[in-house]
Parts: sequence; C-alpha cells; structure tokens
Amino acid sequence: MADKSTRRKFLTAAGASGTLALAGCMGGTGGNETEKSGEQDGSDTESKDDGQSSSSPSKLKAGGSSTVYPITSTAGSVWSSNPPADDKEYWGPGQYDIDTDKRLADYWAGLYGFESTGSASPPFDVSVGLSHSGTGLEKAKNGLVDIADASASASAEFPDASEEELNKFKDHVVGVDAQPIVVSKAIKEAGVDKLTAEQVRKIYTGEITNWSEIDAYSGEEKEIQAVGRSEGSGTDTAFRMNMLGGPDAKMPGVDVRKGQNQQVKTLVSKSNNAIAYMALAFVSGDVPAISLEFDGTTYEPGENLADENYPLSRDLHCYTYEGTSKKEAAYLRMIMSDFGQENFVETQGYATLTDERQKNQMSKLPEPEN
Repeated sequence: MADKSTRRKFLTAAGASGTLALAGCMGGTGGNETEKSGEQDGSDTESKDDGQSSSSPSKLKAGGSSTVYPITSTAGSVWSSNPPADDKEYWGPGQYDIDTDKRLADYWAGLYGFESTGSASPPFDVSVGLSHSGTGLEKAKNGLVDIADASASASAEFPDASEEELNKFKDHVVGVDAQPIVVSKAIKEAGVDKLTAEQVRKIYTGEITNWSEIDAYSGEEKEIQAVGRSEGSGTDTAFRMNMLGGPDAKMPGVDVRKGQNQQVKTLVSKSNNAIAYMALAFVSGDVPAISLEFDGTTYEPGENLADENYPLSRDLHCYTYEGTSKKEAAYLRMIMSDFGQENFVETQGYATLTDERQKNQMSKLPEPEN
C-alpha cells in the first residue's frame, strides 16, 4: 500500500506540474524542453502499414492539449524508462492481473509484435510535446506528430471541415475532465464560493465587470479580471460550447488569454481579482475551484463535477490520423488499461473511463498480435 501511495504522489507531481521529472529520475526520455514548448515538431516519419518503419531513433511523438498533457507525458516518461516487472513502484503487472515478467514497454509493445531490446531501452521511445488542442490536431494532420492530445473534439476544433476530412481523425478517449471555474484566493475569501451559470456567462460576455455586482462578494469594489484560454485550445472550445452555446461564441468580457493551463494557474495565483476556467488537474490552494449552479443543481468541486449533467465535463482525446498504427495502439492500450487508468489518469485528478467506455475504446484499437 505504501508503494502505491508513493507512486501516486510522484506521478501526479510529474504530470500536473508540466514537467518530466520522472524521466530525469528514472533515465527515461519522455521529452525535452524544446519539444515541451511546442516549438519543435520533429521530422520522424512512420508507416501506418506496420507501425515500425521510422527514421532512427525510433520514436512515437504526441503533442497538443495542456489538459491531456499530464496524462500522456507521465505515461511517456514511464514508458521510456521501461521499468522491470518486479518494480512495483512503476509497473508491477501482477497488481493488475497481467501475467508477464517483461519490462513495461516491452510488454505493451510486444502485444503488437515489437521485439524487446534486451536492455532497459524500450522497443521505441515516446516524446510528448505541449501546445494546445488545435495545434496538436494540425500537427497530426501534417504528419508532425503521431498522436494529437485534445480536450475538445476534432469537429469542434475544425467546425468548417468536411465530414470526409473529419473522418480521417481517429478518436481515442483516454479519460474525462470535469472542468472547474476557479477564482483568485482573495475573491473566494471575500465570500465568492459559488456562482450561477448565468453569472459566469455574464462575466465572460462583459455584462458583469465588477465583483461588487456579485451578491456573495463582501470585499471592496474590484474589477473582474476574466481569464480565458487561447482561441483554438480545447479548453476554450469546450467552455464556449457548454457555457455560451457554440464553439465560436463571442466572449467580449475576456481580459487576457493564456495558451496553457499552467499559465492560467500562475496568473490566477498571482492575481487578487481573477476568474478562469481550466482543467481540474491544475486546481490548488492558491487557485481554488468554486461551486457552479446550473439548472437548479449545484456542482461541488471534489464531489459531483464528474456527473454526466455537469456542463463543463468533457472527454479527453488522443487522436490518430488516417488509421491507428501498431506503435500508436501499443501506447494507447497501455493508457486505456486498468494499469494506465489508475496510474496516468486518476493520479492527475481526472475521472477514469467506465468499464463500458473502456471496453468500447479498446475495441477501436487494432487487435493485439500476441
């Protein structure tokens, strides 16, 4: 039990902080600073026919949404470190009813015919970049990444795309995010621990501009700093769709936009008048989530945000393009498995797939060979 607790705390820190501390600690190569910034796409190419024909060194590349990043970056770090089967801290397959004595990446890649290297090096490496959903999907389309992390659907990100083009994106849901509304610590301490959906709408459409217009607020008059995510991010698209009625809904009340959840968290933590929407994994004592009343129901952070009726609950996607290769399938199967859901999804504060959804998502992947 102590081992699992230690692993959970460490994996959460490795993912949600936006770092790859785990890779550095374990010798893996889950990414580098240039790739994490989203400035480098790489030029490795891969054949979709067998999933193994790529330039050297062989690497699976993912990138996109900062919401999905904690999941895929942590998974990539553990994959690239390729821990042995007796390492219960990071693998320990028997804990998940998996009968194997193989190293982690050797096992999952071996399901699709990849051979072990005979060392701690995995059959192929995993690199995860950080940008946002629209960028990740564009890169997948252009062959710059194998997997696009996205916190909104391809159809929402590309509303003008044809059905034929959208069908080229293969959707793999790996978890569920209950997107909270957060405020500056000073605002919550002044009494704002709940807003109605209508109040949030009015703030982001510019109809409410001062915290004194909120009845629960007990502080001095203070202008509202409405923080938004960059246009094209899945978090922004999901917020517009669920709160304002459409992916292109206008938000004239926004004062500043940030490209990544990490940047939103930093801004709100340093502000005394902000409100923002972001991924649940980034909530902290300095960036507190508040309750949201929607259609007569109050949704409480830590209680019922994962309810299917919560308006800001959304799927977390890993898209492949023009089919799913064996290399992509091996990595995604690991994340969708009971092992992956516990260690890469739940540890980041996201909701895991239900048994039915897990089975459905697994069925979209190519059948294992072994």
